[in-house]
Amino acid sequence: MQSQKTGNATDRTASAEQPAVEALFRGKYLSLTSYKRDGTGVATPVWFVTENGRLLITTDAQSFKVKRIRRNPSVMITPCTASGRMRGHPVPGRAEFLSGSEMDHVDALMARKYRADKILILPLYRLVQRLRGASTGRPANVALAITPTSSAST
Repeated sequence: MQSQKTGNATDRTASAEQPAVEALFRGKYLSLTSYKRDGTGVATPVWFVTENGRLLITTDAQSFKVKRIRRNPSVMITPCTASGRMRGHPVPGRAEFLSGSEMDHVDALMARKYRADKILILPLYRLVQRLRGASTGRPANVALAITPTSSAST
């Protein structure tokens, strides 16, 4: 789907950054580092999709990373493995929470990219969480859009 050209400077910037973001962040996992009150970074590997020069993720609304991002939207993002081992250089970014209506769109993009993983890996993950004592109900999720704040050429 092609975006319409409006001549707006922000439209040109987003379309110029989009290939760079997609080229820089390949693969299935993104290390998302959010910051505690004392400035200590906490990295978490997450699934992601790219769209319009932004990285989109979904996560549990009650997770600590969400609480940290609500307090401080500055994050560091890095391509990584499922275990969190970095596979590239960290890039600073800014996270924003998407509205509930955008959540369905992000879920559809995630389902397309992670179809096999949702069938094979997610049930095992939920089983492990249940064995560890997590509640059996499905948690409410939120969608985050992360925009890199520096050029991808660093």
